[in-house]
Amino acid sequence: MQSVQFTAETSSNGVVEHDFTVGDVPGVLWSPVSGPDRAPLVLMGHGGGTHKRWPATTGRAHLLVTGCGFHVACIDAPGHGDRPRTAHDEREIAVLLQTRAAGEPEGPIVVRYNAHLAERAVPEWQATLDALQELPEIGAEGPVGYFGLNMGTAIGVPLTAADPRITAAVFGPHWPDALAGTARQIGVPVECVLQWDDEHIPRESGLALFDAFASKEKTLHVNAGRHKKLPRSEADGAARFFARHLGRAATATA
Repeated sequence: MQSVQFTAETSSNGVVEHDFTVGDVPGVLWSPVSGPDRAPLVLMGHGGGTHKRWPATTGRAHLLVTGCGFHVACIDAPGHGDRPRTAHDEREIAVLLQTRAAGEPEGPIVVRYNAHLAERAVPEWQATLDALQELPEIGAEGPVGYFGLNMGTAIGVPLTAADPRITAAVFGPHWPDALAGTARQIGVPVECVLQWDDEHIPRESGLALFDAFASKEKTLHVNAGRHKKLPRSEADGAARFFARHLGRAATATA
């Protein structure tokens, strides 16, 4: 098993950030500056075209650390952030940009490419989780959650279905084409968010994906607005969800 190699450390506002690698996959671990020796871990998947330190990702991580006392980890998805793109990545991105420039529906390209990224990313996430659970402040017995929107959902759904260590998950909108069958294998508590006026993902697609989850406890938060206008209050809702299911009290407010 590969171990975590820490490469840098900074701290601010009650949060310590560790840059790390597991093999050749770079990531960041956010943790409380002070607190209990053990705390739950939330794995956070970033969106397409972004990276592990994207401002929205960092903001959600800090909220979970300071509001709930959790550890939060994010790794760069294949072809994102500090990871090189393959020839396949370059071709798919070029097609996506051409489709977007022509004003044509980009769903079929995104679904295909995200499914390819998930095949590569799921085993990387599992190796990362193996390594993080070797750390004394996390441990192998603590609860684990997953938080990912958009491409983070495309990777997180198959990851959550494949890894029983994940016991609660928050997902965002995505087309159900490649995910609905896998979602039917997921029975852990799930919270989903949906933008009612999303210009890329039809609301019917978001509703179909939510409906596919087999979870007995699942909640859908629907907000008015376009694809990138998710209210910041949803991060507080996610913190409260994880606090209920991973065992910490959330101090975040909507």
